[in-house]
Amino acid sequence: MTIRRIALYATLLAFTAVFVIPLVWMVLTSFKTYPAAQQSPPTWLPDPASTYGYGRLFEAGSQNPVLRWFANSMLAATLHAVLVLATASTAAYALARMRFRGRGAVFGLIVATLFVPPATLIIPSFLIVDTIGWLDTLTVLVVPTAASAFGVFFLRQFFLSLPRELEEAAILDGANQWQVFVKVVLPLSRPALATLLVLSFLTNWNDFLWPVFTLFSADHLTLPAGLGLLQGAYVTDYPVVMAGAVLASVPALVLFVLAQRYVIEGVSRSGLKG
Repeated sequence: MTIRRIALYATLLAFTAVFVIPLVWMVLTSFKTYPAAQQSPPTWLPDPASTYGYGRLFEAGSQNPVLRWFANSMLAATLHAVLVLATASTAAYALARMRFRGRGAVFGLIVATLFVPPATLIIPSFLIVDTIGWLDTLTVLVVPTAASAFGVFFLRQFFLSLPRELEEAAILDGANQWQVFVKVVLPLSRPALATLLVLSFLTNWNDFLWPVFTLFSADHLTLPAGLGLLQGAYVTDYPVVMAGAVLASVPALVLFVLAQRYVIEGVSRSGLKG
């Protein structure tokens, strides 16, 4: 048993190192000077330590409005996550609790869309938002992907794990279907809702391809798309690029730390039934 436990811990440490070492390298490189970042062979510790990368990233009069990109990403990701919760929760509740003809076929069709590669939808989606007039606006980052098939599937599985007796008791007390959904089901579903909120936020926050296709003005770019402009055509200022990557990582890490308990509970309970 001791040998098995040691092997388990060694395996977990190895997997942890695979994920942590790149993050540590990113943070340390962001505090290097430009010559130190170009050294060969590379060194781990910044010598001397410098805030050169962050100074260049936020310097006044810069052609790359990083703070504006950060604000655009925060606003777009937040609105997108809230809209996903609104659409996915209502659709999932209807598929989990309401009886209507074709319910199974509708759910099967929604799940089937998960097997469609997102890259194949870029051109049709681009033509649609161009016709509507959403190109180079915040709306193009929020609305087109707000109907989340994964969100519907995920929340439906969670709703199925909730005891029906609570809903039936609310109906006996005079509540209608909407009141049952808002006052009984949603409060009990906080772990699943928090999990979907985190996943939706991170998906939108990390999206690179769609903003590059649909946003043209420098002031309208999101952070992942804008950070690509920090890399020159012939040379790369690694401290500046890594400083931008650190800035892009902070909201994701903070959000996951705050919602970690709900994420674990939501994922564990969503597979109990269905």
